[in-house]
Amino acid sequence: MRSVFLIILGGSYGFLAAAGVFTVLVAIGLVPRFAGKTHTAGKVLIYEEMVIFGTITGGIVSVFPEYFRPAEFVREHLGQYQGIWEVFGVFGQGTFGLFAGMFVGCLALAIAEMLDSIPIFARRVSFRHGLGLVILCMALGKLSGALFFFGNELHRVMAE
Repeated sequence: MRSVFLIILGGSYGFLAAAGVFTVLVAIGLVPRFAGKTHTAGKVLIYEEMVIFGTITGGIVSVFPEYFRPAEFVREHLGQYQGIWEVFGVFGQGTFGLFAGMFVGCLALAIAEMLDSIPIFARRVSFRHGLGLVILCMALGKLSGALFFFGNELHRVMAE
């Protein structure tokens, strides 16, 4: 019974985290903006499906890293082609780094643009007092989470 409860609880937290990621992406309109800039507006649904697929894949790989070890697979099964796979790996990492950096940069700029809309939203919902306190609490929450993460060396545990 405890395992079932933990599975339901963990799955719920995962769904909430994914919903938060998708909410941010939808709120800032990043995918439609990419489609507009590349003049491929007809492919927006494919782009959105790829974002969902990437998020799900990243979640599975981060939760079950022992089942996703491509380097070990290459060493065991394709050992005679090791040099080719090393070149392919370096090229793949460089390509991934380039596109991940572009995505993070565009996401940061889109969030910065969205921050301009916070005062407008606050005025429209008549939220006049305490906006600074709300932003300060959000920043303190982010800071405490980062301190907890790095203070308990959870980044080392996740890398193992």
